[in-house]
Amino acid sequence: MPVSPTYPGVYVEEIPSGVRTITGVATSITAFIGRAKRGPVNVATTINSFPDYERVFGGLDLNSAMSFAVRDYFLNGGSQAIIGRLYRADDAAANALLVADTLQLQAAYEGAWGNTLRVRIDFDVSAEVAAAQGLAETDLFNLTIRDTKTGNTERYLNVSVADGPRRIDNVLAQQSDLMRTNGALAENRPAASADPQPGEDPFGDNEPATNYVVTTEASDGAALQIDDYTGAGLSTAKQGLYVLKQVDLFNLLCLPPEGGSGDYPAGLVDAAITLCVDERALLLVDSPSGWSEPSDAIAGLDAVATKSKNAALFFPRLRQPNPLRGNQVEEFVPCGAVAGVMARTDTQRGVWKAPAGLEATLRGVPELSVKLNNAENGQLNPLGINCLRAFPVIGRIVWGARTLRGADILADEYKYIPVRRLALFIEESLYRGTQWVVFEPNDEPLWAQIRLNVGAFMHNLFRQGAFQGTTPRQAYFVKCDKETTPQNDIDRGIVNIVVGFAPLKPAEFVIIKLQQIAGELEV
Repeated sequence: MPVSPTYPGVYVEEIPSGVRTITGVATSITAFIGRAKRGPVNVATTINSFPDYERVFGGLDLNSAMSFAVRDYFLNGGSQAIIGRLYRADDAAANALLVADTLQLQAAYEGAWGNTLRVRIDFDVSAEVAAAQGLAETDLFNLTIRDTKTGNTERYLNVSVADGPRRIDNVLAQQSDLMRTNGALAENRPAASADPQPGEDPFGDNEPATNYVVTTEASDGAALQIDDYTGAGLSTAKQGLYVLKQVDLFNLLCLPPEGGSGDYPAGLVDAAITLCVDERALLLVDSPSGWSEPSDAIAGLDAVATKSKNAALFFPRLRQPNPLRGNQVEEFVPCGAVAGVMARTDTQRGVWKAPAGLEATLRGVPELSVKLNNAENGQLNPLGINCLRAFPVIGRIVWGARTLRGADILADEYKYIPVRRLALFIEESLYRGTQWVVFEPNDEPLWAQIRLNVGAFMHNLFRQGAFQGTTPRQAYFVKCDKETTPQNDIDRGIVNIVVGFAPLKPAEFVIIKLQQIAGELEV
């Protein structure tokens, strides 16, 4: 800050450089919305591995296409995912209920997983802890909860039903992944569980009972319908499809179709595209289950979704062993595996590299539901349908990189996935990296700082090989001056920044021209 000289001597003043580094955002955070065996409902939960998914959401489940898509995502190179679990109630209870004498409990989350919960209560408490809480020793008890299917066990010591720092409803709400209290707390602590006979499992269904068991069993609910994703009020409440509004950033969206048909509810894809446009993300669309040959894809393309630059369609589906059915080979949607390939490509090459080609192998995919040849691929590619192919020796790979605006007849500037994703990356990075500009004096000193900082960000991308051109002038430009921001805009509080870049486009067609030449003739 400026100094105020008052005495003879030397004053030191630090001058701000005006350099504000713009950091590129993540490019492959993938969101999944669908059913799960367990876990919080309508809460966007970030996970970093499939074991994380198993711990929170219960792992693979026959009723959850999302669970298999998440597995494929991490298997193919994904590193971070956001899970939005949805639940549709049916005639049965949503949460398993358990009555431990006077203490009413329920499973922490909806679903039949809670039916295997068991509870024991004992009075091995601390008089010293009771005194510290201002309670009597007879007010305290210990609660042990076990999921008898997974073996997961939680134990809470010196809790009570009386007001205090260890009141059981607050303790479970803050710490437990298994249970919550249900209804008002009774005045008296619950009775202790009976001791088991030698050799008995304390949590087993012994006779006489040595633990408390579920009194009302829950179900896994019904198949999801369109109103579970986009029903009235869900957008405002940030639930359903719009649970993603709870998070700061996601780049890719997968909606594995849930239900007996294996296809999206009508209207879901278009709603998801609208969300992706708002959030600067890309929707990965799974081909309908009824597409068994290229002619089905050609005839049914227009019915899938609006032609959007923020969506990409992949065909055909994957055929993989299902470990829940004795490794019987079944069909699964490709969105999770393709998202994993995109994440892997981003890490190895950059978001500007097409997530397709010989490096874009589909791990854990022994075969595809439809085997396409070059001629059939040639029918689908010009329509913007990205094909998954099987090649000898190489295996199953992604062999297409077009958005739904990728049909040749549309001649769209965002025809290719890497071009669109690079633009979204730049937009999001600059949006976040220029927040400091707001309320700054709108004149040449500010414009110069903007050109410096945005230019440095774009030049860094140029050095990484993100753009066409051999020089920065050929690859990109940043303009912010009196031409982009005339006096009328200044008077309205607007500063205009114009950024342009020359994108790299994938080499879809490699043409080799071969010609014979005559041997040299002697005269």
